[in-house]
Amino acid sequence: MKDLSNAQELIYQLVELMESDYQKQSLQAFLELFLKAQGTHRPQHSALKSASALSRFLNHYIWSARSLIRQVRRMIKQQLSHYHPRGRRPHLQVIIDLTTLEKRGKFKGYQDLVHVFDGKRGLHLVVIYLVVGRWRLPWSFRIYRGKGHSTPAQLGLKLVRQLPRWLKRQFQVMVLADTAFGSVEFLKGIRSLKLHAITGVRRDRLLQDHRPLWQLHQPGQQVRLQGLNFPVSVAWFYLKRDGEKKRSKRYVLSTKPLKASTIVWWGRHRWQIEGFFKTAKYRFGLHRFAQKTLKGMYRWLILSLVAFLLAHWGYLSLDTKELPDWGVAATIILETCLVELVIALLLAEVERQRPLLKQQGLDVQITRCKIWVNQ
Repeated sequence: MKDLSNAQELIYQLVELMESDYQKQSLQAFLELFLKAQGTHRPQHSALKSASALSRFLNHYIWSARSLIRQVRRMIKQQLSHYHPRGRRPHLQVIIDLTTLEKRGKFKGYQDLVHVFDGKRGLHLVVIYLVVGRWRLPWSFRIYRGKGHSTPAQLGLKLVRQLPRWLKRQFQVMVLADTAFGSVEFLKGIRSLKLHAITGVRRDRLLQDHRPLWQLHQPGQQVRLQGLNFPVSVAWFYLKRDGEKKRSKRYVLSTKPLKASTIVWWGRHRWQIEGFFKTAKYRFGLHRFAQKTLKGMYRWLILSLVAFLLAHWGYLSLDTKELPDWGVAATIILETCLVELVIALLLAEVERQRPLLKQQGLDVQITRCKIWVNQ
């Protein structure tokens, strides 16, 4: 129940950040919209506010998205500060990856951010996803702006640099990333931060003796790659992804000397972020933004990630080891932390269906009653 109380407290704090009652109601309407977790997240799908009202809330009204982010991170810090398992200092997995929010059409407010990358047109986000204990936390993101700007690896390194000091003090940080982030610049940057990274690496990456990695026969051995002035450990495993007929050999490198089995174990854990991307997109509407302004788009992404975080706390409240049912988890948050909205939706549905009820000879009367308790 502690997770539900944290979720309820966070929602209360976020609502209090809004200056007017109209903004508070609009924020709650957006949270309800995202927490339906059914893939219907556009403003016109809201039963509490009109599409134009929600559009004004995102694109025109003055409220601080940064203050909202700070409040969410403050709550995360409050939770993680009480996490002290027995034994050694726990590991914090800092998973970095790039995802594409595919879009069609023209977006004049931020058309320079929508472009084609790796055959996909849309908005390309470099995301940091934290995994520690039972918590799964989307922490921050940056938008990849295309050629001539910072590469995904440079953006990922910048995000790692911006991690707060309290995280590095409390946890052993292990950075996990895809092959795109295994550049010389990225690995050197992680080492300069006195952190360790495990990233994917191309099979044709050259050693200092000009041999490609695929010629290695002993997993876990330390080698020196061209461009790096420090050794790394290399291992590999076989993986079959969706759409592939055969398993492919994936190479992984570690800046920390580890056994081959340990490197592979960490390397496989990087794929946790892929499940998060699918959930955030298709359950919580991360890619459903259709805002005309950069401010509206940015606010949409933040509110979507907040909804995922709230639903994750709803899942944790179930205290189960089964895979999450995000619809159930989101419903728990709605019915526990946003009760008034659920009741308002129920009453609105009764009014909408009243003609049908009358056809069936039913007449529904709703009366508000007060319950007095003798002290």
